[in-house]
Amino acid sequence: MPPVTAARLLSALGPYFAVRTDPSPPPGFRPLAELYGAEGPLGARVAEVGRVLRTGEVRVAASTAHLGLAARLWSVALGAAVVSGRVAELDGAWFALPPQGPFDLWLPSADGPVATVEALEVVVLEGRLVPLAGAVRAVAPVAPGLLAGNAASALVGAARQLGSVPQLRAPAAALARGLLARPALAATGAATAPGGPLGFRRASCCLYYRTPSGGLCGDCVFTRPPGR
Repeated sequence: MPPVTAARLLSALGPYFAVRTDPSPPPGFRPLAELYGAEGPLGARVAEVGRVLRTGEVRVAASTAHLGLAARLWSVALGAAVVSGRVAELDGAWFALPPQGPFDLWLPSADGPVATVEALEVVVLEGRLVPLAGAVRAVAPVAPGLLAGNAASALVGAARQLGSVPQLRAPAAALARGLLARPALAATGAATAPGGPLGFRRASCCLYYRTPSGGLCGDCVFTRPPGR
């Protein structure tokens, strides 16, 4: 499928899947690697999330911000994998991070590696989510297991959204199940058995319940909010 056609199909699934296809990075965009740098915008993003959620607990805001960023990365990478058979070329990506919502992303036109579980692990888990987790932990004292759980939850959410398109459901679920079995995510929770809809119950909590208006996510380890 041509890159522009694939981008249009993915954009129709929502803003987490949309990418820019300009010939060059738009004005104001920065290399994606700068998202994790010491001078990057992550700290300001966490502060804004905390303001919107009305929480004074920086680790709660940091976890929520991390979950949204991980969802964006998985959506783009997994979406490209099932639509085009290639992993999105994130090494050459540029971004613009607004205070809220999914960040804008520009991708080069060159194809990435053939879409396999192993390629997605290298490009997304190792290449993007490991440094992102390190950057988040430099902002707030968030447990590594919680961030791994966020990564798994974001992956399943992306796969389930892709599953709203019938022809994408099976390949998205298969790749997600394969990634959940990799060492980096194997301890994060339990996926439903193959053959039915993809479901997931994580072994950690993202802490959203600690916000004034928060409750439990659908895949939370808890069945009722614990005491504050």
